[in-house]
Amino acid sequence: MASYSIDDAIRELAPALGKAPAGAVSGDWTATTMQAGHSSRTGGYLDAEGKHVPEDSRHPLDIIANVVEKLDASGGPRFNKVVIRWKKPKFPFMQPKITLETSYNQTIVPRGPDDPIYETAAAARRAFWQSRGTLQEDFAVERGTANIHAQTKWFGPHRRILAIHAPGRLTLATDGLSTPWAGISEPENGVECELFMEFDAATLDAAGIENWANLLINIGDLVADGYRVARDVEKHGAILFCRLTEDYRPMTRIMLSRDASRIEGLPFGSVPLVRATPIAEAEIEGQDLSDDWGAAAARNALAKRGIR
Repeated sequence: MASYSIDDAIRELAPALGKAPAGAVSGDWTATTMQAGHSSRTGGYLDAEGKHVPEDSRHPLDIIANVVEKLDASGGPRFNKVVIRWKKPKFPFMQPKITLETSYNQTIVPRGPDDPIYETAAAARRAFWQSRGTLQEDFAVERGTANIHAQTKWFGPHRRILAIHAPGRLTLATDGLSTPWAGISEPENGVECELFMEFDAATLDAAGIENWANLLINIGDLVADGYRVARDVEKHGAILFCRLTEDYRPMTRIMLSRDASRIEGLPFGSVPLVRATPIAEAEIEGQDLSDDWGAAAARNALAKRGIR
């Protein structure tokens, strides 16, 4: 691959990009090399007004991916970003103009599996919960092993539940939803929240704690998949989030509601806590559930419980 040059790449791109959709007068694509197991390709054709022109296939993006891979393997100057531009010729039978530029951009380097930012996030969360009670160290066990890119179902290396003991109260909390995502470079604290549930310590034995902890980690999975759940909770104050199985009767649903507390010291700013509360169907019986997330019913149920 040492002989593969930018000129070679342009020659390979020309026939593929030349099959432009009707109305396209230019094209602009950005691609990245494989970094921490992640690469990207974005862009497309534009019309005379600079608007995107729909394409029937991903063929140009696939060809661009192949070209970038060959350039990366050629042993030339270091790069991680490629910008490709195509311009339709002004006259028939002329060749379109294609340019390809490579550059190295440190800000788009994805976090690898050994990035210290992950443990920085974990330390900030532990410091927060240690100010609220005593962490049960042998309970903070990870569910599932991170892959080679340090990713779990929560997109970072942490996917755990913490148990925090205080006089008369037990708190279970997710530990990892706010870990910055592995394999990308964006400055975000994961899904920007952590969940918690509070219990009267006298009402739970070890089996009960384990049962609710298993539920909370599964709720964390749903929140991670939903990505902007914290935003919806902040907007509505409280939402009806998911249903429970028969194992939790008479409780039938989980509400999520905003809490005044925030976890500080995370790599990209603070994140809010979101309270998860199991409720029975009777608590929302007769309520109008037609609004977004059943928010009005959720707020009413919380008010009846005295949770603000």
